[in-house]
Amino acid sequence: MRIGIDLGGTKIEGLVLDEAGGERARLRVATPQGDYPGTLRAVAGVVRDLETRVGARCRVGVGHPGALSPATGLVKNANSTVLNGRPLDRDLRAALQRDEIRLANDANCFAVSEAADGAGRGAPVVFGVILGTGVGGGIVIDGRPLTGAQAVAGEWGHNALPLPRDDERPGPACYCGRHGCVEAWLSGPAVQAQFQARTGRDLRATEIADAATQGDRDAASMIELYCDRLARALANVVNLLDPHVVVLGGGLSRIEALYRRVPVLWRDYVFSEPDHIATRLLPPRHGDSSGVRGAAWLWPAA
Repeated sequence: MRIGIDLGGTKIEGLVLDEAGGERARLRVATPQGDYPGTLRAVAGVVRDLETRVGARCRVGVGHPGALSPATGLVKNANSTVLNGRPLDRDLRAALQRDEIRLANDANCFAVSEAADGAGRGAPVVFGVILGTGVGGGIVIDGRPLTGAQAVAGEWGHNALPLPRDDERPGPACYCGRHGCVEAWLSGPAVQAQFQARTGRDLRATEIADAATQGDRDAASMIELYCDRLARALANVVNLLDPHVVVLGGGLSRIEALYRRVPVLWRDYVFSEPDHIATRLLPPRHGDSSGVRGAAWLWPAA
């Protein structure tokens, strides 16, 4: 059996898949904030608890923010910055007392899951998007994830927001040290901060979306602006990769307006006939489970 771990900024989730791909056990705990040793202990605790529940020692796959640098072997580019510069694979092997575990970027795990038997099933090119505490992406081509020479394939969140308007320059500061990154505009905390600056009201992104559906004009304006920014950002991805399916994941993927408005708005930005854009924008079939399922699938079933 295989354990998948989704190491997120706010929660650590684990599940066990049996030989047939069926779920045998699941557990979720809070991620220790700013505490790298505590994070290692939390992951090890989840694995031990799951193995106790199923009565077997399991192979372990971990999806995490950022990537292991091919040059140094250390984590880079993680929006959970406590992981950056750390030998996460070696430290987790020690914490779990394993000779081997398998790690991959969390967005790649999400994309693999949705391409295998989720919303992107059967599509030759799938772009999986994470819209949550951070903004990430993963690319799957003919069922295989694309990693790239620097292990940064799919990291659209740290490109600049395309076609910025005058009031969008230079853009908000991003943890990566630059201004105006897609993540600095489209992450959940970013939207919350933008709405608070505009209205003085402190609402999470999904709460803003709920308020918009109830007729709140400020909230509706914010969600429409979010949809336009997302359309511009995804149009760049479509122009480069031309995916058949874009699947949204993360907490903001629950905002229903995205699936209605973005495919309309990106007609103005995609380099193709506006009325014949075949790329589909879809919600995840497996919801919050896709990332953790993809981590388990880092190990083959057989």
